[in-house]
Amino acid sequence: MKYEKLFTPMKIGTTEIKNRIVMSPMLMGLGQFDGCPTEKMMNYYEERAKGGTGLIITEITRVNDVHGASAFAQLSMSHDENSEAFKEFVDRIHKHDSKVFVQLHHPGRQNLGLLIGTVPLSIAMDRALPFYQKALYKIVPTGKILLEHHLVPKVMAPSVSERSYFADSNMRAFSKKQIEKLIEQFVDAAVRVKNSGADGVELHAAHGYLIQQFLSPNTNKRNDEYGGSLENRMRFLLNIIKGIRQKCGDFPLIVRLTVDECYSYIGKPEKGYNLTEGVEMAKVLEKAGVDAIDVSSASYDTFNYWLEPTSFECGWRKYMAKAVKDAVSIPVLAANLIRSPEQAEQQLEEGYQDFVSLGRPTIADPHWAEKAQQGRPEDIKRCICCLYCIESMQNNAYTGSHGRCSVNPKIGRENIELKKNGNGRKVVVVGAGPAGLMSAELLADRGFSVTVLEKENAPGGQLVLAAAPPHKEKIAWCIEDLVTACNKKGVEIKLNTTATKDLIKEYEPYAVIIACGADAVKPRSISGSDKANVFTSTEILNNSVELKGKTVAIIGSGMTGLETAEKLASDNKIIVIEMADKIAPTTWMQHRDDAVMRLKEYDVEYLTSHKLVEIDDDSIVLQCTKKKVTVCKPCDAVVFAAGVRSNSALYEECKDCFNNIYNVGDSNKTGRIADAVNGAFDTVLKIN
Repeated sequence: MKYEKLFTPMKIGTTEIKNRIVMSPMLMGLGQFDGCPTEKMMNYYEERAKGGTGLIITEITRVNDVHGASAFAQLSMSHDENSEAFKEFVDRIHKHDSKVFVQLHHPGRQNLGLLIGTVPLSIAMDRALPFYQKALYKIVPTGKILLEHHLVPKVMAPSVSERSYFADSNMRAFSKKQIEKLIEQFVDAAVRVKNSGADGVELHAAHGYLIQQFLSPNTNKRNDEYGGSLENRMRFLLNIIKGIRQKCGDFPLIVRLTVDECYSYIGKPEKGYNLTEGVEMAKVLEKAGVDAIDVSSASYDTFNYWLEPTSFECGWRKYMAKAVKDAVSIPVLAANLIRSPEQAEQQLEEGYQDFVSLGRPTIADPHWAEKAQQGRPEDIKRCICCLYCIESMQNNAYTGSHGRCSVNPKIGRENIELKKNGNGRKVVVVGAGPAGLMSAELLADRGFSVTVLEKENAPGGQLVLAAAPPHKEKIAWCIEDLVTACNKKGVEIKLNTTATKDLIKEYEPYAVIIACGADAVKPRSISGSDKANVFTSTEILNNSVELKGKTVAIIGSGMTGLETAEKLASDNKIIVIEMADKIAPTTWMQHRDDAVMRLKEYDVEYLTSHKLVEIDDDSIVLQCTKKKVTVCKPCDAVVFAAGVRSNSALYEECKDCFNNIYNVGDSNKTGRIADAVNGAFDTVLKIN
């Protein structure tokens, strides 16, 4: 077997796992108010079991409804009815020879005050009023305003400390009596997990949630037996473990542990605890009788060091897992930003860990394990670390929807089967970007004969540009994997071919999909935008324009602007202009933090609250949006990174010439990679 270690069974406690592949816990918002699994959620998890995953660890599962709920749509083990409902979930996982552990969790200071006390009310209202859920999600978005002004209840924490960077919630400390009650609730939840037929429990002591808040001197300021020394800070977790052992016996128990809070990576080494103390915690946990350590790192305050953006190198934090593995004799699980079976096998062989935790990779491709075992690693749809899964989950939680994926359009609709009725009918797809190639792959799955016409000499569309900035190489995986799939399924991709209405007609297609993408915007309304020293981000990223030794003004501080700045910064002086009051106002904060952190090594100047009004040969004129005054900034070149405009001309020309014609991706409506691939999936479903 090619990946022998990866597919060798191993035990966690009394439970044998058929391989070393673990699906990490990830909340995707597929649940319901009462915390019982929905059909959609079970379909989602079962698909990963079908795909060969050895162990599935559920998303964060609450043990307390009043102050311990992280979302309206998460799992719960707060009540006996949750245990009964979970039995079907377990049976569906076991049917595929996979095991399932339940991750027990409390958010602590990481919670949102909006959720304090509202879940029990919502459970009752939802049962009494059929329209309640729809009504609630109409109101919830306005709750963001209450959150921003802290007009919500305080969240519960080990002690009052600085507010979390991500949640920014006011907090109040647990009393000793409340701590003891919560320990009982964790233990009772573990009993319910065991009664459901599940194979084990994981305690979430990572990422800045409650248990880890007790462990950290940065968030635990208590002066009683639950605070101060390492022994005291571990007492809350150890008492939960003791209670579970007393009531559940040798029921397998894992602790997911942040072994380094990673404050040193953001220039604050004096805060929290580091790897040395994290390893000591792991040793104590082994002595306390846990069956495995699930090694993780960081917290929401140091977000990018546990849930990495695209720029991070695969395997960068494997040294943390190795430090724990060298210190304990129980199995060690770890994620370590693993993206390929080759990397997984190597880290197992070299003794960094015993199990490979794949979180986002199993979102991107639920059949990751199956493809690896069958010797088809090239068929794996790789996670590109774009973070859209967590961004969409967080944003969609306010609307009652769920997280999505940039490379897998079937999240939340795993039960949908494509009709196999193409019968060799011809389909022409114009454009080999993500929307066009996803359409082509899915149409080929349905049995259509597909030809893709692409005017450039390589596939990729806008993703060629997206992968061009430093440290963005993983974005290109999306196109590479789509091209591989299309080639294997018989799709003909014709490069250097400009599609016209007449050329498409020559194919006599049953259906036509237009996916012509979008073009960078250069606003004509701005005086001087047609000057020779004015460019678009496209021209910089595709290397058709090179700038060196210049002062360059970049107009727009979204990700395209920041990435263009990074590409130019080593050879030029950069000024970033932004109309809003802060940099990258609509960008997911992890990407913004990552880009700004890297740009710190360059002398980049940021001008927020300024609008470009005029471009001269050696300067630009800006208007301050707050003071209504103008500013002149000397510069040699101007680069617009102010978005893109749909290229829909071919669709408009052809829309009345073919019976089945569709406009998808950016040429229909500009958006994200996920919008393109999900739009392609929806479109392919429509074709009869």
